Amino acid sequence: MRHSFYGTMIVILFFSACKESTRSIAVDDNKIINQLIHDWHKAAADANYDDYFKRMSSDAVFIGTDPTENWPLQAFKLFCKPHFDKGKAWNFRSLDRHIYFSQDHTIAWFDELLDTQMKICRGSGVLKKENGEWKIAHYVLSMTIPNSNTKVVTALKANEESHLIDSLIKQ
Repeated sequence: MRHSFYGTMIVILFFSACKESTRSIAVDDNKIINQLIHDWHKAAADANYDDYFKRMSSDAVFIGTDPTENWPLQAFKLFCKPHFDKGKAWNFRSLDRHIYFSQDHTIAWFDELLDTQMKICRGSGVLKKENGEWKIAHYVLSMTIPNSNTKVVTALKANEESHLIDSLIKQ
């Protein structure tokens, strides 16, 4: 009887420790990712090219607000370099951010509302662990449109995007 009591206690303590460890990892990862994204945005605001790109995975993709902006990492670096070299990239300040994790904590995804030169934008992304470090693997920046302005904005972009739609359909 005595052995089964101690055995049960050891099992309970073991699983409690595992649960606490998982919770601790989640809290730590959440803090790490929040800081990483904050520092990534700050590196752009400071036009610090190396600091900006070291936070992205080796196979990262950046999707911009224009429908033609779908950049694998090397193409995005080429696009960004002249802006960073001029000392002026972009300045995004997070207003609200939500972070989510895969069950095994090797993938995370997030969405955020940003204060930008385009007013409020939405950023969303995927992070993965690369050599034990969280890296941004995929980022999508989109402009928000209040529902009450949808018709006006749709009319503004209709002509240009109709041509793009036609060219994409023909591919």
